[in-house]
Amino acid sequence: MKLKTKIIVISLFAIAMGFLETTVVIYLRELLYPTGFAFPLVPIPSDLAFIEILREAATLIMLLAIAIISGKTFSERFAWFIYTFAIWDIFYYIFLKLLIFWPESLMTWDILFLIPTTWTGPVISPIIVSLSMIFLAIIIVIYADKGKNTKLSKLEWIGLIAGSLVLILAFIIDYSEYMLSHFSLFEMLNMADEEVMKIAFEYIPKRFPWGIFIFGEVVILGTIGVLWRRLGEMD
Repeated sequence: MKLKTKIIVISLFAIAMGFLETTVVIYLRELLYPTGFAFPLVPIPSDLAFIEILREAATLIMLLAIAIISGKTFSERFAWFIYTFAIWDIFYYIFLKLLIFWPESLMTWDILFLIPTTWTGPVISPIIVSLSMIFLAIIIVIYADKGKNTKLSKLEWIGLIAGSLVLILAFIIDYSEYMLSHFSLFEMLNMADEEVMKIAFEYIPKRFPWGIFIFGEVVILGTIGVLWRRLGEMD
């Protein structure tokens, strides 16, 4: 399959996944937030919360499956995974805006992820990350299609992992600080505990650490730049 065709097909799959994710969230919001989504969260049964975590895990498995099928090498599979993830995430918000006119703005807070703990941030923050992921993925798959060795160096992996960990910290720090003021780290992660769930649903985001987020993005974009330059020198 030609690269252009593969990009189109995988993009359509990711867009469809984004729509599916949107519909699930719309159903949940219709049930739990009939007057509109807002913090603090409406308490939900612990079994339903656990199902939501399993659903997110299943989504990651689906993305991994597409990546494994689409790529020949580890770097290509990694590229297709982050590409599919990014397209899915962006269109999830596009469909939410088109169908229920949410978010109100790019600065609207949202729950982004639940593994291993709750991630929160303004809608624009995951979109920025997704655009960076698309940028990195396209560089890898284009040079791989040219027959270049796109295996990432140890330094490049360190840069991407370090930047990603900084971004994760930016997404979980506000919620974690709130929860750690009530529980230990181990207790905080025990979502089966009714008291933990009660306090968790009283959480209201206060601030997003833009400094930490920007630093993480700079590290990742700098690493992408190093990779792009190295692959370009192979031409």
